[in-house]
Amino acid sequence: MASDWRGSMGKVRSFVGNSMGGLRGGQNLASWLVAGTIAYYLWVKPAQDLKKEREARALLAVADRNQYAEKRKPVADPQVTGLVYGNKNITDDKPQD
Repeated sequence: MASDWRGSMGKVRSFVGNSMGGLRGGQNLASWLVAGTIAYYLWVKPAQDLKKEREARALLAVADRNQYAEKRKPVADPQVTGLVYGNKNITDDKPQD
């Protein structure tokens, strides 16, 4: 019975070791450290920086409403651009005598 327990434990240990890349000891730890560092700089840090930047913008907007202006491209008037038919802001300048 004891050998059965040890055999199944060995299978579980082997499965876990193989699922983690088959590396043992220091190599395994080093590879996980490199992967974690890369993941941090590719996903976690940019998300944190973006969140901090948005919070700073929000605080700036609340602090002085008259000075802060969100920089956005202005939306064109659809009538002037010809997207909507109708009055196209045509002025009737008649020559004066």
